[in-house]
Amino acid sequence: MSDSRIDQPSDIRKGEALDEQKLLAYLKVHLPSISDALEIKQFPSGFSNLTYLIKSGAQEFVLRKPPIGANIKSAHDMSREYKVLSLLKPVYDKIPNTFLYCDTDDVLGAPFYLMERVKGLILRGNIPSDFSGKIMHGISENAISNLADLHTIDIHKSGLIDMGKPAGYIKRQVDGWSRRYFNAETDEIQNMNETVEWMKSNMPEKETTAFIHNDYKYDNLVLDPDTKEIKAVLDWEMATVGDPLMDLGTTLGYWAEADDNPALKPFSLTWHEGNLTRQEVAIHYASQTKKDLNDIVFYYVFGCFKIGVIVQQIYARYKKGITQDPRFANLIYVVKACGINASNAIKYQRVNNFY
Repeated sequence: MSDSRIDQPSDIRKGEALDEQKLLAYLKVHLPSISDALEIKQFPSGFSNLTYLIKSGAQEFVLRKPPIGANIKSAHDMSREYKVLSLLKPVYDKIPNTFLYCDTDDVLGAPFYLMERVKGLILRGNIPSDFSGKIMHGISENAISNLADLHTIDIHKSGLIDMGKPAGYIKRQVDGWSRRYFNAETDEIQNMNETVEWMKSNMPEKETTAFIHNDYKYDNLVLDPDTKEIKAVLDWEMATVGDPLMDLGTTLGYWAEADDNPALKPFSLTWHEGNLTRQEVAIHYASQTKKDLNDIVFYYVFGCFKIGVIVQQIYARYKKGITQDPRFANLIYVVKACGINASNAIKYQRVNNFY
């Protein structure tokens, strides 16, 4: 596939190189088809787990490992992500095949796994020039329909029920993300602090249970460049069993609109012409699932806050000098923008930004 729009890797960022000789020795034991040389590049986007292209002759693989300085026992647990993909494969076809999991730090300094490279278009940075508003409208509808489909997977027959503890999920998430925020706090952001208090006082009483992705957004979708259909969903590191409306809330948090703070727009192309608005996303999801969205403001506020926390944790690692990635230097403005969106949703009791 020679389409120039296909997501491509580039040179490895400073401080994130892999030990090629150790990796080659390990792969030759566990994947006999590996040749005597590797070509390694890094996919440049993404702010969490590190993702590399591993080429061996005509074979291409994707390697995933935790970021430098991360707590790999929580959000960056490679064994858990590998198990999720293994359990999903029989019941959900929009994921890469997996090949191996390495549980030792001896090879690359942290556990990692190897999976299939699914070639396709990932909406990062800019929308292709030939993508009309009509095409983007179709992609946005398909993305939400696919999220709804994911939430219908039988968690008992698939064994995915073992990947989470659904009882008390909402309270556990509010408490957990609030704690993570204050542990990583570098600047006092009033909107974020006030959001914590509001969430604790406004948690919905009713919960439902499904298998949820927890990081579902455009740049985790691989699209067919011709049909624009979803070929694969990536980055399952936070997937679990919990309330699907919390998953929808996270997606809404990522779903930037045209008049959102500019700091949020580089992280999502949903603000371009043709895309569903956040309110339309909620309506479309409800039409697919028949779920009651009376508390949609809470789920959206939680999504904004959670994304702010994720970004704050990355920014805190940068401030401490654990990572030198220059992309992280201005992430504090993203955290502040997340807080503003959460506060506006609370004030106006709506997910759209038409005030």
